[in-house]
Amino acid sequence: MASAAATRTAVGASKVVKPIFSRDLDQAKRRVRELYRAWYREVPNTVAIFQLDITARQGRDKVREMFDKNKHVADPRVIDMLVIKGKMELQETINVWKQKTHIMRYFHETEAPRPTDFLSKFYHGHDP
Repeated sequence: MASAAATRTAVGASKVVKPIFSRDLDQAKRRVRELYRAWYREVPNTVAIFQLDITARQGRDKVREMFDKNKHVADPRVIDMLVIKGKMELQETINVWKQKTHIMRYFHETEAPRPTDFLSKFYHGHDP
């Protein structure tokens, strides 16, 4: 009996979620484009300030790769949270609150992934 009442309550009630910043998907996409432009403009300054061993082109390619990693997201609330995190990262980079190693960690992701199954690890060599 209790499960029938709970089912009726769950079916009849629809939860309305409060938006974080964007009211709709178009506004969220606009915020993403603004963040992308800000990162794109900041890459040459970051390369110069941190004296990175990469070119500005490589940095911009990495920025594009990081944005393309999340292009499948369609929920405006999730997009807003990703934009907030991206703005925080940008602010930390602009204010030089990061060190060179923090920035260079993004470029180690493009290296070959470590093997996961037993035989691949065995053929690759012992590396715990």
